[in-house]
Amino acid sequence: MKILRFLLFFIPISLIGEYMHFSPTLMFVLSALAIIPLAGLMGEATEEISFYSGPRIGGFLNATFGNATELIIAFFALKAGLFDVVKASIAGSVIGNILLVLGASMLVGGIKYKSQSFNRQAIEVSSSMLLFAVIGLTIPAIFTHTVAPELLTTRYEVLSVLVAVIMFVIYLMSLFFSFYTHKDLYSVDHSEESISKWSLPKAISILIVSTVLIGLESEFFVSAVGPMTQAIGLSEFFVGIILVPLIGNAAEHSTAITMAYKDKMDIAVEIALGSSLQIILFVTPILILLSLLFSPMSIIFNEFELIALIFAVLIANRVANDGESNWLEGVQLLAVYLIIAVSFFVL
Repeated sequence: MKILRFLLFFIPISLIGEYMHFSPTLMFVLSALAIIPLAGLMGEATEEISFYSGPRIGGFLNATFGNATELIIAFFALKAGLFDVVKASIAGSVIGNILLVLGASMLVGGIKYKSQSFNRQAIEVSSSMLLFAVIGLTIPAIFTHTVAPELLTTRYEVLSVLVAVIMFVIYLMSLFFSFYTHKDLYSVDHSEESISKWSLPKAISILIVSTVLIGLESEFFVSAVGPMTQAIGLSEFFVGIILVPLIGNAAEHSTAITMAYKDKMDIAVEIALGSSLQIILFVTPILILLSLLFSPMSIIFNEFELIALIFAVLIANRVANDGESNWLEGVQLLAVYLIIAVSFFVL
């Protein structure tokens, strides 16, 4: 976190750049570097608030604000009509969490420890929920390829909204499952005393300010995407599936890797899988419903995004099967992520 604080310097620079009309490519870089520490501050503020609110409300806050940065970025992309970027960022977040974050955590932890174990029962619940979530994203795509095109004009938007509502309801039920009826599955004692570093008013103030600044920087970031991709020859798919998730989740990624290095693999795996679940079951439905305020966005993903998602979730289920991890499994996950990233880069 201390390293990320130095990047806060890019906030005033990006503000100056916006008013002085810096090039879109430079504004893309500046706003991205400004968003990364703000996302870290938002996560830290949420964690501090949980010390005062208790574990249950703290868990809900973490679930709500865990992917807030990506939700804000996606909202401005949605408003700008960049649907390909929005859907690619959703797919990229899930793929990045499962393959990049989980892979890096297993690699770093595996270098220090020969083998690491985690709560198999809790992770199996999350991984099976992930499989359901991806099925929810896959069915509409199959529907569009099997139903006569003339029928899609009247039922297409209804399908997206209904699927979004169903997934959001399942998300709420999963919170109730993990925080109330089966909370014993998720109780892991790491025997480490933690105390709050901030007062409650300070934590709330930092959360509000960082959220507002992320919204401002996200507007700069999204407005630069189109011109930047044309200027340097990148595809919007690559920006959405690789760059946006890396920027939005940089702080969360570093936390998972740090936990793995401290032999707290339960936390590292739950961050990777839990964040992926939030993206599909919470962020995606919210974006679909918000799109109705502008131009309705479909819940249809392209074939390559779906295939990458399915394979990533299958790998997650395979990893959760034995409740143990090592550095070689981490290398394998990272290799798959690099293959997917290179494939989108050459588009």
